[in-house]
Amino acid sequence: MENSRIVIDGTALTCGQVVAAARSDVTIVMGPEGVARAGAAWRTAREAAATQPVYGRTTGVGANRVVDVEWEDADAHGLRLLRSHAAGAGPLVAPEIVRAMLTVRLNQLAAGGSGVEPGVLGALADVLNLGLLPPVPVYGAIGTGDLTALASTALCLLGERAWLADPDGSADPDGAARGPGYRLGSADALAFISSNAATLGEAALAVADLRELLRASTVVAALSHFAVRGSEEPYAEAVQDACPHPGQRDAAAAMRALLAFDRPAPMRIQDPYGYRAFPQVHGPALEAARYAEEVVTREINAAAENPLVDVAGRRVWHNGNFHTAYAGLALDSARAALFQTMALAAARLGTLAEPSFTGLYPFQGATEASSGIMILEYVAHSCLADVRRLATPAALGSAVLSRGVEEHAGFSTQSARATTDAVAAYRLGLGCELVAAARALRMQGRAPSGGPLRAATDLAAAVLDPRVEDRPLDSDIAAAADLLPRLARLHP
Repeated sequence: MENSRIVIDGTALTCGQVVAAARSDVTIVMGPEGVARAGAAWRTAREAAATQPVYGRTTGVGANRVVDVEWEDADAHGLRLLRSHAAGAGPLVAPEIVRAMLTVRLNQLAAGGSGVEPGVLGALADVLNLGLLPPVPVYGAIGTGDLTALASTALCLLGERAWLADPDGSADPDGAARGPGYRLGSADALAFISSNAATLGEAALAVADLRELLRASTVVAALSHFAVRGSEEPYAEAVQDACPHPGQRDAAAAMRALLAFDRPAPMRIQDPYGYRAFPQVHGPALEAARYAEEVVTREINAAAENPLVDVAGRRVWHNGNFHTAYAGLALDSARAALFQTMALAAARLGTLAEPSFTGLYPFQGATEASSGIMILEYVAHSCLADVRRLATPAALGSAVLSRGVEEHAGFSTQSARATTDAVAAYRLGLGCELVAAARALRMQGRAPSGGPLRAATDLAAAVLDPRVEDRPLDSDIAAAADLLPRLARLHP
């Protein structure tokens, strides 16, 4: 990405670029290599279909794979397929997830394994640049292909469904006129919709947000550590070398860097686990989120098509690369690790309400009888309960569909959705800790002397309400949650 321009070539899309395409005002540009790759695959697919059965092109789909499509019915076959599969249900997904889906599918097509006519790539780029959205309901996919979402997209390309106007999700009465005007070929119908682009698009957004919040978590934990005058011994290099997990070492190193400008005498020989075991608990979350991003990045740049068009081999391969078990399991693991690290954030919040840790009145009250930040613990544990609920592995489910032919599902779609929701809950729970840590330091009249931790303190002081009398704290929580991305940039 250069400034506000993202070049799509099928090989180098990042989760960060998916975020930019989904949430920012950027221009999508097709790389010529990707268009050439798609064109070669399209020609190969046509040649192969003329000499051998090709699933979805010359046959039906699912259990109907054994039914040949007669040549005189070929034009109608693809349209029937799209109409029958555009049957999602429930509320529409967020516009940013739809834009992420379109970006991912465009990049997948540029990888050159689908056999879709290359004009579709320019049409999708136009859709993104025009700010148009297909209607995509929440329910309809289980991790083996986002068929309903992409069939709905295809019907919009065909002019059978109206585009929605981004960003409010309302119908665009002039959508057909404003759309790219490309007519998807009947033979390309399955090739276009056989993808997990919606699941992977949401996963890309979720893991990018998760990694950002985990960086912010370290900064917030350091602020709490400074507020309770915690011991730095647990973060010592000798301690980490004795048990050298990569994520644990990274978490400890970041804490050492954040606390390096001040070395107050610790108040206790040993702190509670929220401080003492921070590297050991936060480290697995760092590693799980990093791995999830690696998996998703690999998937969004893969030609995970069925059938896969092999230009070099001049043939097509029927396969199972559409199955996103890797992504679903990686996201399941990330949510489990997220629950653990959020439990420590809630524990640290408890210490910030204790006079023996802060030197203040209970709950940081303005008076001894004031409630102060008491309610923040309730809010944080409410958020934590949702993260715990959402941490249930989606991969524990399965399904047997299409007359027994498709007898497994990993539910990565549900895993991606759960990760989105868990990250949102975590953001608010972590905001509660930030409110408490910043308030404690303000009431103590203390601040770090320099470095990124001082910058974090100043940012919080500029945003959070300085009043300490009993009052509603809902706006404080919201402001703190909004501040977290800026704190993440202070992570050493």
